[in-house]
Amino acid sequence: METTKDAVPARPEDAKLGLFANVAYGIQHILTMYGGIVAVPLIVGQAAGLSPSDIGLLITASLFAGGVATILQTMGLPFLGCQLPLVQGVSFAGVATMITISTNGGIQAIFGAVIAASFLGLLITPVFSRITRFFPPLVAGIVITTIGLTLMPVAGRWAMGGNSRAEDFGSVANIMLAAVTLAIVLLLSKVGSATISRLSILLALIAGTAIAYATGMTDFSQVGNGPMVAAPSIFHFGWPTFGVAATISMFIVILVTLVETSADIFAVGEIVETKVDSKRLGDGLRADMLSSMLAPIVGSFTQSAFAQNVGLVAVTGVKSRYVVATGGLILVLLGLLPVMGRVVAAIPMPVLGGAGIVLFGTVAASGIRTLAKVDYAGNMNLIIVATSLGFGTLPIVLPEFYHHFPTWVQTIFHSGISSSAIMAIMLNLMFNHLRTGNSDQPSVFGAAAERVIRYSDLSQFQDGDYFVNGKLFDADGNEIPLVPSGGH
Repeated sequence: METTKDAVPARPEDAKLGLFANVAYGIQHILTMYGGIVAVPLIVGQAAGLSPSDIGLLITASLFAGGVATILQTMGLPFLGCQLPLVQGVSFAGVATMITISTNGGIQAIFGAVIAASFLGLLITPVFSRITRFFPPLVAGIVITTIGLTLMPVAGRWAMGGNSRAEDFGSVANIMLAAVTLAIVLLLSKVGSATISRLSILLALIAGTAIAYATGMTDFSQVGNGPMVAAPSIFHFGWPTFGVAATISMFIVILVTLVETSADIFAVGEIVETKVDSKRLGDGLRADMLSSMLAPIVGSFTQSAFAQNVGLVAVTGVKSRYVVATGGLILVLLGLLPVMGRVVAAIPMPVLGGAGIVLFGTVAASGIRTLAKVDYAGNMNLIIVATSLGFGTLPIVLPEFYHHFPTWVQTIFHSGISSSAIMAIMLNLMFNHLRTGNSDQPSVFGAAAERVIRYSDLSQFQDGDYFVNGKLFDADGNEIPLVPSGGH
């Protein structure tokens, strides 16, 4: 359905804001996720023993692959792409597994495992696309809340400096820079101008970087070093190698990625206030898996939606998928123009951390808002929320909780997002779908959530008594004194 320039689109995500807004908000999305998208190739490249120049190529390839994946996800092709404002990039879920694989087969074994496991994931997406009825606001709210809680340690590490081995990690200067950036975000959000308010994150990042430059906490001296233009090379690191064990371990990561991407699709659908059905979910998952399968060709890894950008959609209220598609195009340019990437890389991590606190906190707040819509009367929904959030919080507050378990258990449950999602889905099935054996009397957890009035209290009322503005009156309009509990 075509719309005129001034017409309201049928779907909020189809709004066209114009070139300037698309570029401005698109840059804001890229700045929000840039630290995350370069972290994985940096960590994996160092673990695989690659040279600094080759690690740089991994980073460039990840920017390029993430941009292509973002454009595919937002704009869509037949059977591919959910057409929602989701930024795609290298998934954190597979870092530990890829490091393990690299110790046995090098970077080529990682690429082979990613290709094979992503192909298997592409085959099973029809199963995942039929689970929409198992993602009511109860489950979606739990997962969205956990996403926000999971990301808060990331913001904290960024605010401390990002590199835990650095001498200034956690210094007062780093944390104060993050605090100033956060304050700028909040002040700009209070400005009456809607444009300034929506660009508060981007403007705060610029202002924070300027402050850091003026105080000597960052410099742009390295921006000119290296090539200005460099296209990703096809199989630069050699042909991928395929191993059964590596593929199986990476397939577990793919399952986690499918769960997390499903959660992100439902989360952004909730925030945008648009319908997400099984077909749309399936299209999104297929785009995710196809992007992951093709990414190793240029030297990148598994692709998934970035949860921090879901938070940015919630903060700014900018729901247009064209904004995120423009961000994807910017990522592609960054992948082709390393000099642009080096400029963005000069943004200090504490500046990103200050903005990340409000971004990631907004994700959790969005989940709480969704949970407020859930009916807790006469059911076990409260205990489902409590157990799922508790289960998902464990690996956040105690990252070593599963260290003595097999690798596959660690891979699945080390992520608070997948932990809470699995628990929420299972408990929702147990109590709200498989009702056989459910008691007609709620447990103490369910009962405790309800408002109760004792029969002894009701016996004190007489015919015609009524309440107005918190005061009790009898049938003749005379006020009846209300005595506090324990009073005489």
